[in-house]
Amino acid sequence: MPAVTYEHIKTCKQSGARLGIVHTPHGSFETPMFMPVGTKATVKTMSPEELRNIEA
Repeated sequence: MPAVTYEHIKTCKQSGARLGIVHTPHGSFETPMFMPVGTKATVKTMSPEELRNIEA
């Protein structure tokens, strides 16, 4: 089995947007998904406690 697979669930007829599930060795998640990303500079301004609170 490949390390990462995509399971297509549905496509919107109007916009073409896709709904699916990405499966990885560490777990699965539905798409689309909002994924917050912190740049190195942003993370440097946060305390370890703040990073734990947002589960970063």
